[in-house]
Amino acid sequence: MMKKSTSNSKKIAVLISGSGTNLQAIIDSCQNKIINGKISVVISNKENAYGLTRAKNASIKTLVCKDNDILLDTLIKEKIDLVVLAGYLKILPQKIIDEFEAKIINIHPSLIPSFCGMGFYGRKVHEKVYEKGVKFTGATTHFVTKDADDGPIIYQEIVKIDQEDTIDDIAKNVLEKEHEILIKSVKDFCDDLFYIKNNKVFVKNRSF
Repeated sequence: MMKKSTSNSKKIAVLISGSGTNLQAIIDSCQNKIINGKISVVISNKENAYGLTRAKNASIKTLVCKDNDILLDTLIKEKIDLVVLAGYLKILPQKIIDEFEAKIINIHPSLIPSFCGMGFYGRKVHEKVYEKGVKFTGATTHFVTKDADDGPIIYQEIVKIDQEDTIDDIAKNVLEKEHEILIKSVKDFCDDLFYIKNNKVFVKNRSF
């Protein structure tokens, strides 16, 4: 990938609840100047989330926060341009969604609108995919709105499921695609390439 200038770089907040593998992908891409942005703070609702250690290892400010008012105040104080939900297992309140309209990106481990919404998160998604015996799954990035996993879709990648694949196989293959499209989504957001029209995400100067 072409490296970007750091001028006018975006300030990013990453919200996590777990190990932070998607967070690490963003950290690496920012350090390698693939993303024209800087992670200003990593916030978790769980004290033992390993993603906090990943952030500290990269000298990024961290915060454990379960209070939505404190969360909102922190995002405003840090002058955040983009909020990334990277395995954040908590529903954001409407006041945060309104304050950062079209500035919150979520990654989901399925092809929305399948296997999504309330109760579909993490390994639970892959268990349902396996149980249903579907032949394809994937990953989706989307902007966050008031309804879970219902915002404008940014990017999707397909993962073919072989008949011998286990739940662990599915999870591993989907995670690889998550990293790819999350980095692509954050990169293109930071390059000001997105606009939304009629609840659809368009990418400037690009045809699909």
